[in-house]
Amino acid sequence: MKYLFIILGFIFIGIGAVGVALPILPTTPFLLVSSVCFTKGSDRFNNWFKSTKIYKNNLKSFEKDKSMTLKTKLYILIPVTLLLIIAFFMMHNLIGRITLILLIMIKYYFFIFKIKTIK
Repeated sequence: MKYLFIILGFIFIGIGAVGVALPILPTTPFLLVSSVCFTKGSDRFNNWFKSTKIYKNNLKSFEKDKSMTLKTKLYILIPVTLLLIIAFFMMHNLIGRITLILLIMIKYYFFIFKIKTIK
């Protein structure tokens, strides 16, 4: 079972790394899942992951005290919001459009009120 968690950890860190370059993929959720997998899989891989630059830049402050810098928040919010707005205008289904608006509102609510902003 530990090997499965380690393999999943590497898969999710790979997807998260791609998400750094592509605004289509959110980086932080994949890295959080990767962190959980490494924690359950092996202390050695968990320590390695926490020493990587991608962890330190994107997750360290969030995992420590549920906070992010304003730059990190904007780096996540802006591209995803733009993609959701494009999807909104391309979609002709009313329920789909309402769902997209709700997603945008929920996302901003959590980033503004639930995740602290640090300097």
